[in-house]
Parts: sequence; structure tokens; C-alpha cells
Amino acid sequence: MIKDITTIIFGGFTGNCYLLETDIGFVIIDTGRKSVRSKLEQELVIAGCQPENLDLIILTHGDFDHTGNCVYLREKYDTKIAMHRYDSDMVEYGDMFRNKKTGNWIIKKMINVFFNIAKFKPDYMIDEKSDLSGYGLDAEVIHLPGHSKGSIGILTASGDLFCGDLFTNTKKPEPNSMIDDLDEFNESIDKIKGFEIKIVYPGHGQPFPMNSYIE
Repeated sequence: MIKDITTIIFGGFTGNCYLLETDIGFVIIDTGRKSVRSKLEQELVIAGCQPENLDLIILTHGDFDHTGNCVYLREKYDTKIAMHRYDSDMVEYGDMFRNKKTGNWIIKKMINVFFNIAKFKPDYMIDEKSDLSGYGLDAEVIHLPGHSKGSIGILTASGDLFCGDLFTNTKKPEPNSMIDDLDEFNESIDKIKGFEIKIVYPGHGQPFPMNSYIE
């Protein structure tokens, strides 16, 4: 059962982080870029998250602005990292375009030079069959490809959807403009309409009620 949700919004091109307090500890969804590490740790301290109670890091996808603090948190907090297998190559090779159709070698080189993307191997691969109850989460994994092959959402029993980069809400709730596979992306948008979703927690921007997007 989720007792509290701490929304950590950094703004700009840095992905949001969401800290979920459960009956048994904490789970963090996405970790932002390396540049926000100090602020992220401050938020963890305020929430009471410590090395002995951070049970899991869940990545909604493999982009560096969501994975930047994974290795650091795993080592300091003695925790594990979970993500979908289709995006695992992105983090294992330190290449956010590894499984994408878009991007060229110049952009790849620039990103690697300027952002020094860390390479790491996830501890767990999760998909729609995964059981998260062992981490105190009454929630399910939803595969939502389109932004990347292995993009996922985490939907709680209470109707909270942590959607990664499926949606943004920097100006208004809308689908993310960075789309790798338009057909898969549209299918993912249609897919979530079949679930009972109350609040959407996007990868960038403020959370918003699902009905405000549908309307």
C-alpha cells in the first residue's frame, strides 16, 4: 500500500522523480540527471528515505535524463534497479538512441560528450507480468512503447499512473512530442484509455487529472 507520493520536479530537460512511501519502505520512479543529484538527495532525506529503506528504483525508460542517478543511488542506498528489457541496451551501452529509429551519430556523440552518460546493468527486468507487491506496491506495470521500445508506466490500484515520457505537462497536459514510433505511441495512448486512471504523473511537468486530458 502506498502511504505517500513525493513529487520531485526539476524543470527544463531534467525528468521528474517520484518517491513512493509504502508500508515497508520506499520506491523511486526515475532518478533525473546527474546535475540534480544534490537536490534529489535533499528530497530523499526530507521524506525519510535512507539506505536501509529504499527498496527499489524503477525506470520508466532508458533516457539519460531519467537514469542519471541510478548507479549512485544503487551504491549509496544498497538498492536495486528495474526496467523493461527492451530499453536495457540503452543503459548498458550508455546510448539513449540504441533502440530508437531517430537520432544520428552527431547527436549521439554530442550527448555522450556533454552529459557523460553512465553505463550500468539493471538488476531486474520487469514487464506486464511482474509482481510489485514484494516492494509494498499495489500496482501493475503497463508496457507503453512509442517514445522508446521499453517505455513503461506504473499504475497503482488507487488510479495513479506514472507514465514516463508518454505525456508531458509543462504548459498543458499533452502527449510527449518526442516520438520514436508513431504507430506504437498512438497505440499506447489508446491503451491507457482502457484503464481507470485518476492522476497522471508525467516525466516532465506537473501531475494532472486524467479527465482533464480526455476532455
